Parts: sequence; C-alpha cells; structure tokens
Amino acid sequence: MTVFFGGAGSAWWRSAARWLVASFVALGAAGCVGLSSSGSDPLPSWADGPARQAIIAFVDDVTRDGSPNYVPPAQRIATFDNDGTLWVEQPMYTQFAFMIDQVKVAAPRNPQWASNPVYKALAANDLKGALAQGEKPLLELLVQANGGMSVDEYDRSIRQWLATAHHPTLKRPYTETVYQPQLELLSYLRSKGFKTFIVSGGTMEFMRPWSQAVYGIPPEQVVGSTQGIAFDGSGLMRQPNLHFVDDGPGKPVGIYMHIGQRPILAFGNSDGDLQMLQYTAGGPGRRLALIVHHDDAEREFAYDRASPFGKLDKALDEAAAKKWIVVSMKNDWKKIFPEARKP
Repeated sequence: MTVFFGGAGSAWWRSAARWLVASFVALGAAGCVGLSSSGSDPLPSWADGPARQAIIAFVDDVTRDGSPNYVPPAQRIATFDNDGTLWVEQPMYTQFAFMIDQVKVAAPRNPQWASNPVYKALAANDLKGALAQGEKPLLELLVQANGGMSVDEYDRSIRQWLATAHHPTLKRPYTETVYQPQLELLSYLRSKGFKTFIVSGGTMEFMRPWSQAVYGIPPEQVVGSTQGIAFDGSGLMRQPNLHFVDDGPGKPVGIYMHIGQRPILAFGNSDGDLQMLQYTAGGPGRRLALIVHHDDAEREFAYDRASPFGKLDKALDEAAAKKWIVVSMKNDWKKIFPEARKP
C-alpha cells in the first residue's frame, strides 16, 4: 500500500527530509568513525576509544581541503620512536641483544676484556650486573665490539642475526615483535599523504637493513644514533666510537639535521622521547603528540616509571599536563602483534 502525504514542496515533506538527513549524519558519526571512503576500517586493531578518535580527527582536520588547519602534503611529517613504540624493548632493547651476541663473537680478538667487569657480566648472561656498572661503560664495550668492520659487513651481520634470533620470552622472530596497531597507523598516515620517519636512540645502521620490509619506511627516512665511520680509500669502515646519540635532547637535533622540518605528529613511549614530543607539540598550527603506555602484562609487558629500559616518568607527567594522547596498550589495542608467520 502506498500512502502519499502531500507533494515534495509540502511542509511535512521538508520536515521529514530534514529529519532523515540529520538521522543519517548522526548514524555516520556514531558508527562510521575512521572508515575510509571505500568503507574499510584503516585501524582495525585499534579499539574505538578517545585515542583512536583523536588520531582520526587530527588526520581528517589537517588533510581535508577547506579545513582551517589544513597542512600541505609536503609538511605532513610524522615521527615515531622505534623501541617500545613500534616494537618490543623488554627485557632489553633488541639492538642490545644483537650487540651482546657480537661481544661474545668478538671476545677472542679482545683478550683485554677479560678484566672488564662489564664483559664479565655479559659473558655470564648477567645483564643486571652489566647495567650496574653504568650505561656508559656498557655502551663503550658494545661499540668496540661492533667496530673494525666495513658498513657492508655490519649490514650482513644484522640481517643474518635477525634471520635466526628469537625474542627470549615471546618466542617469535624479533621482526614479528612489531605492534600491529602501529603498522596500521603507519599505513593509514601514508595513505593520507604523510611521510613517516623513525627517530630512535638505536643506531641507523641497525634499523635501516629491515625498516622498509617491516614498517614500509625506507632507509633514508630512518634517523638514529650513529657510530663513527671513516672512508679508507675503497670503502666505509666502522669506528669504535659513537658519533651522535639520537636520544632525549638529541632527537630534535636529529630531526633538524636529517629531516629539516618540524613534525606535526610524533609518537613515543619513554622519557627518551620527551624532547621530540615537546618539539613537535611546540610548533605552530595543529599538532598531535602520542605516548604508548605499556600496561598490558598479559599480552606484552607492564612497565613505566621504574623500568631500566623504556622508562616512562617525566613524559607521562607532561602528557597529563599538556593533554597529550596516552595510548593504553591494554585498553586501546585489540591485538598487539601480527599473526605469526608459518614456518
């Protein structure tokens, strides 16, 4: 049965049409937040909460034509810390695990290490004892062990190690200890015209061999600490010293030197990222600063203010004061890791 309630120009019809449009708009706002134009969810591993909504709203605001906060594609720079932000950093930084293995390999060539308390602790697999000697002596030993080879040899050693090394408790390759929600976020940002960078305290040489395959971030978009390198007439040789430390206040310096633009989005997880977040948030226009809070002991690890790796203390307080987005691993991420690859 068809019932007509007057023509299209009637007052009733105009009122009903306005009601239908408003209803569809409301439904779209409530149920379709974060959906792409094709209807697919760009962040399926993110729970629908304040963190996800803030990300979607920010990206929409700075990329939408006509928005008062529109940012041209060339200025859409997003920087991500690596350890603890894009992949695990417990029970120690992954690069530390690699370098400790390198120390053991290099030990026969360095008999003077026999009296070094840091080496003695590492040889006994006593990381706590090695750290008790201080961070500087530990770094010095690790750098010495990884010097004296060409950059190509070092690149090969990293690839070989990653091909066989597994996380001690998660029991999966390190390249599968990356965070699935962050992989989705990186892809989503790039689909919106962002250029994504890693800005890490780890060395560029360690991250560049695999960053493209794992994160979709090419080696030239990796900013990190650097070891001394010298040209010997035919190739580049690694030197037994650190040239630049891209951590803490070094991160804004590294961004300036390598990227040349202040990011509009930065994502970290520790006090080592505080200055990068301050630098990003302190620029003109709309900005987004985010921190991963490791509060999920069941699926990953729970730590913050007292952790020897990835300590989150001052940055957590500043996030509360500045209203930065604190992403709860437990509540904001539906899943942590990608599906394990079948052997």
